[in-house]
Amino acid sequence: MALKKTEVINEVENESLSGKKAKAVFSANAKEKKVLTTFSLEPTFKEELEAVFDDLGLGWSAGVRFALKEFYKKYSNN
Repeated sequence: MALKKTEVINEVENESLSGKKAKAVFSANAKEKKVLTTFSLEPTFKEELEAVFDDLGLGWSAGVRFALKEFYKKYSNN
């Protein structure tokens, strides 16, 4: 009689890269917890923004964070 091999899967080793990044972003060790937000854009406007962010060397989410920070800096004094 043959025994079935039981494999123990280590979740940390088999976790996807995006899963690891998400845990790092939303972990309790972060200086401040992140808030996940959603919003809707027209596809053509999003493509324009992606082009601008790409010229700045930023990805989509980094570009949005950068734009929001710049907007806040500009208009927080009023």
